Amino acid sequence: MFLKRLYVFFVMEIQTRRIHILGITANPTGAWTAQQARNLLVDLGERADRFTFLIRDRDGKFSRAFDEVFTGSGIRVIKTPPRSPRANSYAERFVGTLRRECLDHLLIYGARHLRQVLADYERHYNDHRAHQSRGQRPPLYDTDRLIDLTGVIERRNTAV
Repeated sequence: MFLKRLYVFFVMEIQTRRIHILGITANPTGAWTAQQARNLLVDLGERADRFTFLIRDRDGKFSRAFDEVFTGSGIRVIKTPPRSPRANSYAERFVGTLRRECLDHLLIYGARHLRQVLADYERHYNDHRAHQSRGQRPPLYDTDRLIDLTGVIERRNTAV
């Protein structure tokens, strides 16, 4: 199980910077990505109607079936130009942030462990992490939700 490459499939809502970790696999295929796209649309429910386009790279793992899932819902699929990471800069930035803030500090023991770590990070990223482009507010910022500033802060010794 060690030294095995695992692929993480995520989607980011550009306007709010909210991320969705859709799946983890060692062998991504076109059928797998299409199923993850269907799962996303089911999870979004009525919110899916608000999306007008999807920006994706030209990886072969994104099959025609993947595109058809979104076009069937009225979402236009836009492919980035070849060899142009700046065209999908939001996703590139998230990957770097995920690595620097989370994955570079852990030894992942397998797909199940990675799924658990990413679920925790997704919660942190969407609910608590400050985003400069959003005025230091997290993606799921709610003005009606108060943060308890009187709570106890506990320090854990992480030194080896």
